[in-house]
Amino acid sequence: MIHADMLFLMTDVDCLYDKNPRTNPDAKPIEVVEDIAALQADVSSAGSSLGTGGMSTKIIAARLGTSAGVTTVITRSSNPGNVLNIVQYLQSIQKGNTPPSPDERAEGLSRSASALTLSNLNGAPWPPLHTRFIPANDPIRDRHFWLLHTPHPHGTLYIDSGAYKALVGKAGLLPVGVIDVEGNFAQQEVVRLVAVKRRSTPGPDGKMWEGTPEEVGRALVNYAAAEIARIKGKQSVEIEKILGYADSEYVAHRQHVGFFKRDSRPVSPAREINGAVME
Repeated sequence: MIHADMLFLMTDVDCLYDKNPRTNPDAKPIEVVEDIAALQADVSSAGSSLGTGGMSTKIIAARLGTSAGVTTVITRSSNPGNVLNIVQYLQSIQKGNTPPSPDERAEGLSRSASALTLSNLNGAPWPPLHTRFIPANDPIRDRHFWLLHTPHPHGTLYIDSGAYKALVGKAGLLPVGVIDVEGNFAQQEVVRLVAVKRRSTPGPDGKMWEGTPEEVGRALVNYAAAEIARIKGKQSVEIEKILGYADSEYVAHRQHVGFFKRDSRPVSPAREINGAVME
């Protein structure tokens, strides 16, 4: 939200590796990550080779940073001067200097976090080892970044396919599109939006929906959980009759709704947080 150009994540290793460098001498550095979604899936998969201690948390932060349009860098913290060297290196790339190739890096030079202001033959300075995450081309706006990355939503709204399509089409969330409510939340609190298939009659479990629920986004609601439970499935004109008042025709205004762009989401130590982009 401060509109920074770069975010540095300082750690006790030089960069992200394809293997744990503490236990695998042949571990190779990963210098640039363009598709953090693919990297996230690799980190979370069983038997993953990406396994440096504490690095998953750094990748969460990198996912958040890049989704906000910020170039994110992981590097070693023991030498703070690395930050300036890396910035100078990235600036040289932006000016058109050619970055060193992997072969050039390996040729006669075994670098550590303290190496580094030597120039290579192509004109770009040798940087300290680091991993650079490329920022998103379509960064999330400040309000939506906060909305989508709230770590602990206060509840869940189950919405039908019609409501989901309307929201994607920039309409607000009407009570008629809400199938079920979960949790105990107040007005102006953030809740999960979960898309499900509406049933015509209650199922054996008493629910009015079926299929696999999919969390598609977050919303800042205009009504509390108990109120939405009373007006769900109803037309907006019925709100005042049911509640005795009508603060809004919408359960959530469209500008207070955010959708995740893809299924891959950064994981917190406890569960997935959801890295995302507004539709």
